[in-house]
Amino acid sequence: MSLVARQGFKYSIIGYIGFLLGTISAIFIFPYNFEFYGKLRYILPAAEMLVPFVVLGISYSNVKFFHRTERDGKKQNMLSLSLLVVFINFIIFTGVFFVLPYFFPKFRHSEAWKFKEMILPLILILSFCAIFNKYASNYKRIVVSNIFDNLLPKIANLGAFGLYIYFASQKPAFAFFFGMFALMLFGYVYYTNKLEKIQLDFNTDYFKKDHFWKEFFNYSFFGFLGTFGNYLAINSLMVGEYMGMEEVGIYSVLYALISLISIPQLGLFNISAPIINKTLADGDMEELDRFHKKTSLSLYFLGAVLFSCIMVGFPYLTQFMPKNGTMLREYEPVVWIWGSAVLIDLATGFNGNIISLSKYYRFNILIMLLLAGLTVGLNYYFIKNTDLKLIGIALSTAISLTTYNVIKIAFNYFVFKVSPLSIEMIFVSIICTLAITVAIVLPNFNNNFINLIYKPAVVLILIYIGNYFTKVFPLEDYLNAKFIKSIFKFK
Repeated sequence: MSLVARQGFKYSIIGYIGFLLGTISAIFIFPYNFEFYGKLRYILPAAEMLVPFVVLGISYSNVKFFHRTERDGKKQNMLSLSLLVVFINFIIFTGVFFVLPYFFPKFRHSEAWKFKEMILPLILILSFCAIFNKYASNYKRIVVSNIFDNLLPKIANLGAFGLYIYFASQKPAFAFFFGMFALMLFGYVYYTNKLEKIQLDFNTDYFKKDHFWKEFFNYSFFGFLGTFGNYLAINSLMVGEYMGMEEVGIYSVLYALISLISIPQLGLFNISAPIINKTLADGDMEELDRFHKKTSLSLYFLGAVLFSCIMVGFPYLTQFMPKNGTMLREYEPVVWIWGSAVLIDLATGFNGNIISLSKYYRFNILIMLLLAGLTVGLNYYFIKNTDLKLIGIALSTAISLTTYNVIKIAFNYFVFKVSPLSIEMIFVSIICTLAITVAIVLPNFNNNFINLIYKPAVVLILIYIGNYFTKVFPLEDYLNAKFIKSIFKFK
């Protein structure tokens, strides 16, 4: 089995472990106090939303220009200068942050200002982590990075929440929360140095030659503009500012459940970026189209299976939550709406990566800004003009994300003659829809635990049978001893 398959699968395994940890916490722990959990889930997205103003897209340039600098023996020089520029940007950003209230006094009453002692240090740590993450991905090694990005934040949330409940104080909780991200940065430095010894080189001659620095920062700038499409962070911030921390907590628990659908997407995207870059450089659009369709079908099939299981199991899952579980049950439409939008996103594959790694990357910036603008505008409309609350946020996300993906599909088809869509996806949709329908109409048992196991099991069996006869997805490539053995070779 190829390196891409092994690394992508290992990445997913780590993702599922993280999901299991997050889901158990979301079901049995976080509902005890949605308000404090909402604070934790507000701080991190706030930092993530502000990180782009410090990184300024430099992390993406560490992928785009890696092969060029490697050929010239200057990749360590690129890494060193990237870290230095990020640190300088952070100093400038911090100055602007503290000056801003003098021009906009209302900023002092925002949640971001209240939590600035946590948010600002996190911005610096996450900015450095972003550089190391993208740099390490060039070695086609994403598993360890996923441990840092996926597991540690969940441990930070769980540990901080537990300390808050035990001590009834936010100080030890926030100290633990911040400490886990400091550990993440240390881990990135150690791991990157293990891949290849870090040799700091702050000489600027290479970047001055032929004005390479202009090309580097031009690409970085457009990468920076493209980061504003982080609709998840936008949603968390707007829910926190306009609805309250309890709603942020509920929103985050629902997201923990829905995120299962998209876990494989992240792993394949990171490991596929260098491959996409190479096919674009070679002009091999036929190979890119083949790889695009294959990857998109894999993502859609796995996502559809997981989505189907979540849909039939969610009503029974809430029965095992603490007293606040009934609040989540009321928001079941959020799971349906938001989950469907994520599933559509999976079906489009790595559309955005193709655009961002090509000479047309500026177009990707425009549609990312469109996504951000639609998300903010629709969120504001549903919050101010309806009583839908989190259902309105879900509708906003579905509309903006679907519009965003349709535009990308059309652009890639007309410009590159590649498309993620295939006839097999229709069969996957039919099979999963029938499986969900049958599972729902089947009788329920009085025991909710039996229903929680029995309904998704029916879905899995029906999907397996449907796939067996239609052969839409090559399950035999993954359900064999050779592949399972290969995924445990962590190298």
